[in-house]
Amino acid sequence: MSIRLRLTIWYTGILAVMIIVLGIVLYLVLSTNLFNSEEDSLRSQGDEVYNEMLINLERTFYLAPDGTPVIQYELPNLNFLTSSTYLLQVVNRKGVVKDKTFNLFDNEIPLNKETFEDVIGGAEIIKTTKIKDVSLLTLYKPIVQQNEVIGILLVATVIDDIYSYLNMFQWIYMISGVVLIGIAATIGLFMARKTLKPIENVILAANQIEKSTDLDNRILYEGPNDEIGQLINTINGMLSRIQVIYGELEEAYRLQRRFVSDASHELRTPLTTIRGNIEFLEKMWQPNEDSHISDQEKMKLTMESVVDISSEAERMSNLVNDLLSLARADAGYEMEKENIAIKPILEQVIRKAQFLPKKVDFKVGDLENINNILVYGNHEYLQEMLFIFIENAFKYTEAGYVELEVKTLENQVGIHISDTGIGMNKDDIPHIFQRFYRADVSRGAKPGTGLGLSIAKWIIDEHHGSVEVYTSLGSGTNFIIWIPMFHHT
Repeated sequence: MSIRLRLTIWYTGILAVMIIVLGIVLYLVLSTNLFNSEEDSLRSQGDEVYNEMLINLERTFYLAPDGTPVIQYELPNLNFLTSSTYLLQVVNRKGVVKDKTFNLFDNEIPLNKETFEDVIGGAEIIKTTKIKDVSLLTLYKPIVQQNEVIGILLVATVIDDIYSYLNMFQWIYMISGVVLIGIAATIGLFMARKTLKPIENVILAANQIEKSTDLDNRILYEGPNDEIGQLINTINGMLSRIQVIYGELEEAYRLQRRFVSDASHELRTPLTTIRGNIEFLEKMWQPNEDSHISDQEKMKLTMESVVDISSEAERMSNLVNDLLSLARADAGYEMEKENIAIKPILEQVIRKAQFLPKKVDFKVGDLENINNILVYGNHEYLQEMLFIFIENAFKYTEAGYVELEVKTLENQVGIHISDTGIGMNKDDIPHIFQRFYRADVSRGAKPGTGLGLSIAKWIIDEHHGSVEVYTSLGSGTNFIIWIPMFHHT
């Protein structure tokens, strides 16, 4: 069952219940008012007839055996009435009808034993009765003289017209209610269909996107910014976000494929070298009577092969370690950090850097201006990051010097590493932190995998820092690494 049909059914059902309740209330109010009005008129007429009857009572005086004077009252006939639109009937204390002013199917107004006893006891009663199929509203009024009920006056009026009126009202209301509910249901279904039309557009657009994978599609909506409008805006925003994420995933897959390709290439070279040297050693040391190579020459060639194997194994080990660091970065690895002094880290890096293979001098600036400066970071990773920059500087500098300086700016400490090496083309700067990227002037000329700066950039990002690069081809390169600092207290 569709939403618009369920909404129409609920709306129509609630409206039907409200109409029924309203009809019941209106019927009860109208019925009560009509009968109350008729009862008031009946009492007023009864009082008039009763007062005239008291005037026309027949009185008989006589003496009791003890000589006490006694008045005896005799109920009169009703011929003293000049006019009356009501049905009148007089009953004596014995229940015998004395007189009546109507000839309705030759019947009398019914008076059962219970009602008779109540009225003789002094109660005034109004109740509905029937003569044949005629409905009457009857007032039973006791006739009292000398504190004694001498008879009963019955005043009645026909109320078939009231029942007819109420019955007509009931039928008119029922027919009108059914027609109104039918009209409301039709209008409700139309309005629900019109209101939910944008939802159909949402479904249609979603199906088109699902079938065509075209994330450029958007849901067109020109209506008010109601719940439907907000829903469509939310879905359009979600589609935009999905499109961005999809693009990022596509770029990530592209980079991943390139990463796997580059890693395979980097691993293939040392593995080929190692396998070639091993095959060469196997052939050289196999017993062969025709071999003219002396044992001394074999040992010399063996040592050269072992050195090659060791060098390539070390290269593979470094590459695997670099790939492990990048894998941690991709997996969202969060390094442990604490407030640490930056000066001891730099002193340790400077001391170890003296033992790196280099052809130029290593200059170190004054470190006194960072005596009391703390940074929130990881000791081991900060060392690794600095070694990457320093080792690269030594690798690409054939003459001149490599210099390390430290300065502070506001709430940051800047580590300045500069060299007088080969430098880079400015077009290479946006790419140097990409994995396996190596500038053309150095590609193949210097050993390396092109992963060092990628790892260094990840470490800088994890410390919420930044890096600036200044370089020109043939004039060296300057790196400034900025790390947020905390002042020692």
